Amino acid sequence: MSPGTDDVQHLRPLLFSIAYRMLGSVGDAEDIVQEAFVRYYRALSDGTNIQSTKAFLSAVTTRRSIDQLRSARMRRETYVGQWLPEPLLTDRTAVDPADTAQQADTAQQADTVSMAFLLVLERLGPVERAVFLLHDVFDYRYDDIAEIVGKSQGNCRQLAVRARRRIVDDRPRFETSRGRREELADRFLAAMVDGDLDALVATLAADVVVVGDSGGVSPSWPRPILGVDKVSRLLLRRTEMRTAIHHRHIALPA
Repeated sequence: MSPGTDDVQHLRPLLFSIAYRMLGSVGDAEDIVQEAFVRYYRALSDGTNIQSTKAFLSAVTTRRSIDQLRSARMRRETYVGQWLPEPLLTDRTAVDPADTAQQADTAQQADTVSMAFLLVLERLGPVERAVFLLHDVFDYRYDDIAEIVGKSQGNCRQLAVRARRRIVDDRPRFETSRGRREELADRFLAAMVDGDLDALVATLAADVVVVGDSGGVSPSWPRPILGVDKVSRLLLRRTEMRTAIHHRHIALPA
């Protein structure tokens, strides 16, 4: 086996994490990572001297993500309705309950795949996003980042500072604890399942806004829907429609 071809798959989660946070799409991220490995093995077979497997794969993943993000932004100009990042279900069951450091790190990483964080990232340019993520989320050094994105270290530092400032400005001024957010989510889901309008209203802010992504096809919600009254009634109607469809399917003869 050629040097570097053994035990490189352990880098796949890191590469996927980079690509997903760049693109906000599970499918696109998986495609990018697969392409990175194909390029890596092809380079080895061509006799390319790869000094660092991690650096090579990180560079390919990041550069292809930047290219994909640029083309995706052009496609979204004709997208029907609102575009939203694709939610990622994170698995926290592998965390040792006794390891508080691991719990803190897992919570921090989970926050960087939250919908709120991904939406904030959408306001950054492709290279700006890459520099910020590589440095602030994945702890890459500026000299390595500069080589990956084709910028000087000084330029990368400026991009990171600018991205950091924009993210801080766009984040909520007051953030609740993770426990409080999970409790609120449980109350919200219970109200939806029970069809309890009053309970649902109690979980929503007065200036709540809901945005729907139909996958780029009609019908869709062309604009955000504002206000607790409109949003709560809309959500309950959607739940009632799905319940009715589910019951109709169950009632169909075999």
